[in-house]
Formats: sequence, C-alpha cells, structure tokens
Amino acid sequence: MSEPDRSLVPDAGVTTGLLAKRLGVSPTTLRSWDRRYGLGPAVREDGRHRRWSPGDIAMVFEMCRLTAAGIAPAEAARAAKRQAAAPSTASTPDVPVPGVTPVAQTAAPATAPASRSPSGLPLGNVRHECRGLARAAVRLDAAAVQEQLTLAIRTHGLVTAWEEILAPSLQAVGRKWESAGERYLEVEHLLSWHISATLRHVYVCAAPMRREPASAPVLLACLPGEQHTLPIEALSAALAERGVPTLVLGGSVPAEALFAATQRVGPGAVVLWSQSRATASMPLARHIAATRWGVRGARTHSRVLLAGPGWGRAPQGPGLLRPRGLGDALRQLEGQNPEGLVDAV
Repeated sequence: MSEPDRSLVPDAGVTTGLLAKRLGVSPTTLRSWDRRYGLGPAVREDGRHRRWSPGDIAMVFEMCRLTAAGIAPAEAARAAKRQAAAPSTASTPDVPVPGVTPVAQTAAPATAPASRSPSGLPLGNVRHECRGLARAAVRLDAAAVQEQLTLAIRTHGLVTAWEEILAPSLQAVGRKWESAGERYLEVEHLLSWHISATLRHVYVCAAPMRREPASAPVLLACLPGEQHTLPIEALSAALAERGVPTLVLGGSVPAEALFAATQRVGPGAVVLWSQSRATASMPLARHIAATRWGVRGARTHSRVLLAGPGWGRAPQGPGLLRPRGLGDALRQLEGQNPEGLVDAV
C-alpha cells in the first residue's frame, strides 16, 4: 500500500466512500473503526456527511498498514492514534523493516491466541504474519497482500512461509467460504492469485536455465478432477531453489497423460496431489509406480509421492511415499527420509 497523497485531498476533506475506495477497504470497515477505536474524522459538521482531512487519512492509512502486518486491530488503532498525535519528525523507525513500524515489530509475537479479528476467519493459533495476510485479503487490499507474501518468503524462507503463513491463510479462507456461501469467494480468488504469482516468481528466478538438466526431473501433477495446484507450485519453487529440475503438469491431469509423461521423461520421482478423497486413486498411483521406462536392459521406475489430504492414511506400497508436509516432501525427494508417512504437503 503506497503512502496517501495529501495533495489529492480537497480542503473540505473526502467522503467515507471515496476514502474507502482509495484505501481498498469497505465503508463499513471505516465506520466500524470509528465506532470501536475512535479512528474517525476529527471534525464533524452537523447536517453533512463526515469529511476526512489529510491527518485523518494518514491515521487510517497507518491502521491499514499495521493490521496488514499482523497487528491486532485494537493495538494497531492505539499506535495509529499515537502517531497521528506525535510530531511528524518523531516517527522514524529504529530498525527499518519493510512495511512494519517499531510497534509492529514488538507487539506481535510469532504466534498468537485464536483469531478474534473483524475478518472472522477461523485462523486459530498462527503466526502474526498469517493474520496480517488474511486481513489484507479480506479487505481485498491487493498491494498489501503482495507485500505480505513477498516479506514472508524473504524473511522466513519459502518452506516456513508456506507451511506457517500461506497455507494456513488459504485454509482459513477456504473454510470461511464453505461456511458463508459465496461471500468470501472473491477473497479466496485474490489470495490464490497472488500466492500463485509469488511462487512462480520464485520458480522463475531460481529454476536452472540449462536446456539439458543434469538429473532426471521431478514430475508434479494434480490427479484427474483435482484443480488445487498451489501446493505443487510451492513444491516446484522449493525444488528450483535447490537446483532440482521439475516438470509441472498442473491441475486435473488425465491418467493417460500422466502415463505418457512418465514414460517419455523418465522422472526421478512423481508427485501426485489430491486435495480430497474424491480425487485420490490408489490404483492410478500404483500403476504409475509400476510403470517402467528407459532403454532395454536398464529399465527402471519412478518413486511416487502421495501428497495432499485426499490420500488420508493411504497404505505404502512398492515405490510409494507419503510426505507429511512440504519440508518432508523435499527430504524424501532428496533421499533423506525414504520411509516417511502420512498427512499432507
């Protein structure tokens, strides 16, 4: 979120609707902040709509920035009001962290109690960055969402950021959408798009550019009927950071295409993602694990990783592995945990 341009604010101030549009929040959110925390126009005129002055706008801008950084709304409101009341020369951060003020750095622990935020998302006990990302997504604040994603990966690394910030936020939004009908569908789409764009940026920046890879690639695909591609995008980006070549086939790959790609490419491993039991197919997984490829006399087969909650506690078999998460999948693909079992990437 960029700094507000005070030159664009008329002398008479701006309306709540116009301010909400500029900040990327709803007018209801601004009214709620005014009612709960006193973050409203300093001057109100009888018989007229509320008008927000440049100082008022700077205050709610700071509120948006702090909540997007994961600060609880009540604490963010207190900090925003303190900053608005303080001299403009006294607000320089001691330790510059992109998008976070000193209050944000000290007030938010790595994990916090179950979410009680106005977003209403069922976050549970998560990192403060996860809360900030979820709040920005609920506000449909695209700039803040992207800033939070970039900062999370830069600060914590891709694996930790995915397992402790990105994936929990996605799961919370998905649960909220399922319980609230179509109300949060736009939030899920916004968050998914930005996560995908961020993961692909990591992949493009890190992927080996050699035309002929030095080792067999890892093939990643969603099973037929499965459209949730973000987990395999995360794994592909993490493998690219480690110099491991990948071949990503994307969502809902037909069984025939999986067989053909396995035989043509000869991957060192095949990762099959299933989000729900409806798409998990053990016969398909066993068939791919048994598929032989290579020249006559030296034919071999690929290890198959059963990734995603759709597999449940699927039994192991010859060539079948069951990673517990993104980090576990990386260890299995690197040969450090060949007997790993159960849960999901």
